[in-house]
Amino acid sequence: MRTLEILVVDDDDADALMISEALEATERSSTVQRVADGQEALDYLRRVGRFAGAHRPDLILLDLNMPRMDGRETLAAIKTDDALKAIPVVILTTSGATPDIVSSYQHRANAYVTKPFGVDDFEATVQQIDRFFREVAALPSTTEPCIRPAGGVSDGHDGQQ
Repeated sequence: MRTLEILVVDDDDADALMISEALEATERSSTVQRVADGQEALDYLRRVGRFAGAHRPDLILLDLNMPRMDGRETLAAIKTDDALKAIPVVILTTSGATPDIVSSYQHRANAYVTKPFGVDDFEATVQQIDRFFREVAALPSTTEPCIRPAGGVSDGHDGQQ
């Protein structure tokens, strides 16, 4: 079974740690990278600055409520960018508000999951997301389309991740 490259976009250190630990507790490994807000997520996905060597994720777990650039803006930016829009994005947030759910799907989120409050439930939920995207869902190739750094300059790997 393949290893998933997962990008966690969450400003809450405790939640990000719980996500990483839940994924580490599975019998299959995932590579987890974490950024703290939407602007960092876009820099990571576009391989800008300190993220120049970043790998394209197979899956993005995106919180909604973050400073600088929140998850709503980040989702809209990802899903309107031709080089990024095929990457599945799961909204993983504390908000269960109907407007947030509707807006997320209108901006083409692949799923919307409300973070459970209990540690065991939280871990089980993250593991179910991982299992679904690893075992059930067909994912786009991590090499197509090639994500290029800002300015369209090749990183010398042209499609190689």
